[in-house]
Amino acid sequence: MKKAIITGASGFVGRALTKELLEKNIEVVAILRPNSSNKNKLPENNKLQIVECELSDLSTLKNKKLNNADVFYHLAWEGSAGSARSDERLQLSNIQHSADALRLAKSLDCKRFIGAGSIMEKETYFATNGQGNKLNSAYIYGIAKLTAHCITKALAAEIEIEHIWPMITNAYGVGEKSPRFINMTLRKIINQEKLEFTAGTQNYDFIFIDDVARAFRLIGETGKPFCQYILGSGEAKPLRGFIEQVGRTLAPNAKLLFGDIPYTGVNLDISEFSIKNLEKDTSFSINTPFIDGIKKTYNWLSKEENK
Repeated sequence: MKKAIITGASGFVGRALTKELLEKNIEVVAILRPNSSNKNKLPENNKLQIVECELSDLSTLKNKKLNNADVFYHLAWEGSAGSARSDERLQLSNIQHSADALRLAKSLDCKRFIGAGSIMEKETYFATNGQGNKLNSAYIYGIAKLTAHCITKALAAEIEIEHIWPMITNAYGVGEKSPRFINMTLRKIINQEKLEFTAGTQNYDFIFIDDVARAFRLIGETGKPFCQYILGSGEAKPLRGFIEQVGRTLAPNAKLLFGDIPYTGVNLDISEFSIKNLEKDTSFSINTPFIDGIKKTYNWLSKEENK
């Protein structure tokens, strides 16, 4: 891979991937929404080209001089955290933007299109097909991701461009302030708040952002066409185990309260988190163990919270 195009390049995963590719001497075309507040967080590099464009206007870029890219990474996705996950209009627009990005990739003669899926696609599938299950509106995000996965894969086969779909378990790390689980827990520890959780019996996995970026690069280089890959640590287990690791390391004297918050989601079998295909096809392995990543994230977030 000598050149890549990235939508959502100023987002959490996008910034990390941009940095990873540039460090490997790979040219990057970063597609950002106009006046992105994170534009200045991208590294200065003569191999980085920034293009500003709304997702709804992606088709207009086909006449720009963006050719000769090997891989098109579509990471842009609005409403990936918080209440926006339940916004059906927003999530439906993400599906269309994904299809538009795929067609743009083809028009620019990219060899392969790589999306950014989520482990929630699997949870959504099982929750939706379970008899008598009542889905809450937060599943709309997972439904949109799964739908974008299916639609772009079908379109890719039709227009003859390689399609690969990584599915991230739970990315965390330095540089993200969203209300995801890790950040929420670390903020509680920083602010000495009560540490309340579900029973923690549901299976989970986490992967540090630098490892996510490296996995995306490796998939771009050696991933198999029309395959999907789970992006995780390969050490999935019940959530309680991760929480206890965090507690022992960062708040050894705090009491962890399990079961005070109800869990209404689907508990995926541990096999659903397997990264064997990723390891086999790309030789990927994590560089940052969970607790090392937690320490780095905690130290960074502590400084940010005290600004």
